[in-house]
Order: sequence, then C-alpha cells, then structure tokens
Amino acid sequence: MADRVWLVLPDPFSTRIFVDCGVVERLRASLGGRLRAVVLMPDERMREWSDGLAGIDLLTRAELFPERVGPLERAARSLDFRLDRQIGFYPLAVRFNLEHGFHRERMRPGHPNLMLDLARRGALPRWRPLEAGMRRWLYSPRRYAPHELVRRLRADRAALVFSNVQTQPSVPFLVAGRRLRLPLVGYVASWDHTVGKGVISRHVDRYVVQNEIMRGDLARYHGVDPRRVVVTGWPQTDVFCRPRSRAGYEALLRGYGLDPALPLVLVMGNTPTNAPHEGRFVERLVAWWREAGRGRFSLLFRPHPRDHDWQSRFAAAAGQEGAYVQAPSYTDLDVLATLLRHGSCVVANAGTILLDSLVNDRPAVCVVYDEGAPPGESAAAKNVLGEHYRRLMASAAFYRAGCFDEVVAGIERALAHPEELAEERRRVAREVVGDVDGRAAERVADAILEVVG
Repeated sequence: MADRVWLVLPDPFSTRIFVDCGVVERLRASLGGRLRAVVLMPDERMREWSDGLAGIDLLTRAELFPERVGPLERAARSLDFRLDRQIGFYPLAVRFNLEHGFHRERMRPGHPNLMLDLARRGALPRWRPLEAGMRRWLYSPRRYAPHELVRRLRADRAALVFSNVQTQPSVPFLVAGRRLRLPLVGYVASWDHTVGKGVISRHVDRYVVQNEIMRGDLARYHGVDPRRVVVTGWPQTDVFCRPRSRAGYEALLRGYGLDPALPLVLVMGNTPTNAPHEGRFVERLVAWWREAGRGRFSLLFRPHPRDHDWQSRFAAAAGQEGAYVQAPSYTDLDVLATLLRHGSCVVANAGTILLDSLVNDRPAVCVVYDEGAPPGESAAAKNVLGEHYRRLMASAAFYRAGCFDEVVAGIERALAHPEELAEERRRVAREVVGDVDGRAAERVADAILEVVG
C-alpha cells in the first residue's frame, strides 16, 4: 500500500467532476491525511475550488517544476522540450486523429484547438512504425521528468490518481510514476476523450470511464486491456439526481429578473473555437423573440465556461427585459441542475450540455448551422461529426435545426409537446451516459481505493 495518494488536478473540467460531484469528499473520508492534491492550474483558477479542497495538503506546479535547476537538468529539460514539440503529446494527438479519421473535417494548420492544428504534426513522416516509436517515447520511464517531482514522489511512496489522465500536464507524472513503479489510476474525463483528444497511456493500473462505449474505445484505439477498465457512470449526473424544488427554481429566476410563471428556454453556448459565429445567432434569436416570443416565454443564455469573449458575443441579449445572460462558470453545477430540472427547452449546438439535457429529460434543439457565416463555413455541423456523436446524432432524442426557421420550429414544438421525444431521450441517456442513479461518484472513489489501498 502506498504511504500517500497524490490526486493530480490538471484542468478545470475534470477538477469540477472530482470536487463538485463528490469524488474528493469520498477519497478524503477514506484516506484522511494520506491524500494530497496536486494543483497544475493557476492560483486564480484554483480559488474556485478552495472550499472543496479545504483541509487537504496541496502541492503546486511551481513546487514540483522549479524554474531554477542545475546545468545538467536544464540541458535535459531543454532537449526533452524540443523533442516533445516534434514527437510528443500534441504531434501524436494530431497523428492519432489523422490515423483514425477523428475530426478530420475540422483539422487545419493554425487551428486554435491544438489537437486539430495540423501545423503541430511534427516534421517526421507519417510511418506507422515511426509513430509507434513516438508513442513509446511519450510515456517512457526513461524520458526526462523533473528531479524534484521524482524526489518527492519517491519520498512519499505515493500512488498517483489523475482526474484527467489525458492531458499534457499529466505526462511528467505518468513518466515519473512508471519510473518509480508506483500505483497509477487514470480517470478518462469525458465521453469524447477516447476518440479525438489524444493518445492515452497503456501503462495505468486502473482506468475509470463512464460507459461501456469508452471501455471498448480504450481497447480498440489505445491498446488498453479491458480488464483494467472500470465503468462507473458519470459523476455529474449525481448532481442532477439530487432533489431540486420548484420553489428554489422560481427564486433563482426572480434573482435574474425573470418571470417564473413563464416557460424558460435555455440557450447554451459553445466555445468561440467551436462556434465562432454564435454572436450572430444570439442577435437573430433575440430579435425573433422580441417580436414573437416575449411574453410567451423567457430566455436564459449560458455562455461556455471557456468563452472569454462572452460579453461581446451575448451582448444582444444583455439588458433585455425577459432575458438574462449568466456569467460563465465551472462551479455552479447546482444552478445548472436546477435550471435543467425545471426549464422548458434547451437550445445548443453540441457538447456535453446536450447530454446534460437528455439526462434531465429536457426537450432540446440541436443547432447544426452557422448563423451569418460566410459561404462554405460549417463549424456547427462539423462539431457533431465526431466519433462520439454517432449514436447521439443517429437518435431521435432531440430536434435538429439546419436553419433559423427550424430553430423556431424546434422551440415551438418543445414548448407545445414536451413529452414527444421523452422515451428516446431516456434510451440515449442510458446508452451514452451510463447508469444514472446518484452513485457514480461513489463508484469512482471505490475504483480508485481498490488500487491505492
């Protein structure tokens, strides 16, 4: 049994799952002082979870990756950095997508999503044996890892648990863990990560995923033995399973200046990278609503947490009586759960929010066109072409809108006939999300504790 357990938190999305959905709470209850959280995000981002991590010993990136090191380590670090730019995490992620055809329609040189940026493929030719060697190097115990990281891991005799095993910041920990032969547990952060978010290490003792589809993907695309994979369901659905009173919902809407007696249409944003023309869509939707919808239903706009331009992109809705624009947040899952429990309709392009809608049995309109885009652009349609969307898009669980008139028709249909697609929504939620019983976080924690002791 390891003396300590390091929980590596590399990004906001997976940190939200572990902290806000109850996994950390269960680990702390079982491990006590053995648990350490390793924070790889900036301090200002981590302050959002300070309450959820209170009382847990914290390590920061600066402590484990010191800037000032000796000349030999500095040379090794520099060489590793240069190699990584040619044969490391992002070159392999791009080549992995090209090999399997994931997101091929979206890939181009200079794409702001680094895994879709063909310029990051690296200079080496695309030969299968060569790329197999690149993959071996990526997680090799013989490549460089910060000496201070290795020293502290050895001193702690620590097991490593990753809230997202598939990020570039996690790579040095996987390398060091293999070198020291430490227990490794990797949570695969979302339903799309196995098919388009890069190469997953084959050397982890336990993988935790939300559904059987992901277990199959790990074997098919990443060479992982299915016996090392545990299917737990999605911890975010635990938040959705908690009771949400109508009184709480009405109080929330009054705080937004909205009339709780009216139906509520939730317009969920995507990132500027995935939905570059979303501002034009907001403008047209608000203009239509002012003429034909105000007084019949309210509008609530929820920008994506990674939308740093949300104030300009959602400006058309700001200050409109009967409409409200939320500020982006990773840490208001309870608010989202309340809105999805009682809201009348969800309008979204793509993303996890579409799954959230189905899990909560909300009528949804999936927008698959780009309002006001130049001819030939089709970002919205390409967003739903990924491998992980195939089952979802083949279903009849929501209305599709290939033009603005179909958006209007979908909203009107959802408001008039909310139960129309209910049976299909529930079927797809079971297939794509997994078990929804309020115990997914418990199963995640149990899968981790079986390995770390």
